[in-house]
Amino acid sequence: MSESRELSALAEQIIQYQKRHDQTDNELAFSSHVSVEHIHAIKAMKMTPPEDDVKRIQDYIKGK
Repeated sequence: MSESRELSALAEQIIQYQKRHDQTDNELAFSSHVSVEHIHAIKAMKMTPPEDDVKRIQDYIKGK
């Protein structure tokens, strides 16, 4: 029996943004100034991101 997990809101935002803009994790990490390891961990829901990572990612996605 496998357990299904819903993506966090931030992980979902990242994935949808990357799909719309055909962007890799490395490109997102470089552009948002968040480490690629953190991007991977957020998307895999293996960590709760620090608030500064959340702010950087959301600011980048919103175009600030």
